[in-house]
Amino acid sequence: MKRDYVMVLKSQIIAPVIFSILIFCVTAFAEERLIIFIGAASKPPTEEAIKVFEKNTGVKVDATFGGSGYLLSQMVLSKKGDVYFPGSSDYMEKAKREGHIYPETEKVVVYLVPAINVQRGNPKDIKSLRDLTIPGLKVAIANPEGVCVGAYAVEIIEKFFTPEEKAAFKKNLINYTESCEKTATAISLKMADAVIGWGVFEHWDPGRIQSIPLKKSEVIRVGYIPIAISKFTKNRELAQKFIDFMLSEDAKAIFRKYNLNLANVFWDRKM
Repeated sequence: MKRDYVMVLKSQIIAPVIFSILIFCVTAFAEERLIIFIGAASKPPTEEAIKVFEKNTGVKVDATFGGSGYLLSQMVLSKKGDVYFPGSSDYMEKAKREGHIYPETEKVVVYLVPAINVQRGNPKDIKSLRDLTIPGLKVAIANPEGVCVGAYAVEIIEKFFTPEEKAAFKKNLINYTESCEKTATAISLKMADAVIGWGVFEHWDPGRIQSIPLKKSEVIRVGYIPIAISKFTKNRELAQKFIDFMLSEDAKAIFRKYNLNLANVFWDRKM
């Protein structure tokens, strides 16, 4: 009888201890996780870089890709997120103005150059911006309200097209895409004959996408992809560890595979 009582007493003491240890382990494991909002402009190389980061650190990365403006709204509304990695500086500036990131943590990862993207082989023989006004052509751009490359496209159209050319372009415009990824996909799936996107799109799907460089004078500005720690982070140290990795030689090597390393990547081509 006494032995049974001792066994029961031990179980009453040990069980809560074991349970507490398990809870601690689960909590510790759960903390080794990052939520990152990423502009789709860098999706292919960033996905690859994340896999390497996860393998090297054991940290799980929950990555959400999409239009940079939409992602900023999602991060703010949910009040979650450790790192903001938009597809352009425009939305990082907005995030800074509104106080959603730690400005001192901002770093530049890679650069992007606007270009015309067409189907591989250029079946419509598109050679210049003004060719996008040819009657019957199907053209798409990203939504300038939430996607950085769409805002760049609008700037280019406004600056270099005459009122008549703008009207002709508008007749050819079949869609406003929701992200860089969907802008490139419009060419891959032959939903459009041409888009104004990033030159790097052809490296996302080299078998189906070809980039036609703009003239130097037509590139109003070169985009760059910044990264910073979100004010909503629960683990700033771990968030900084991810940023440090994205600036490391290992990550740079991955970005170079997709020609996302230099702003002048297309300047050496024949204009």
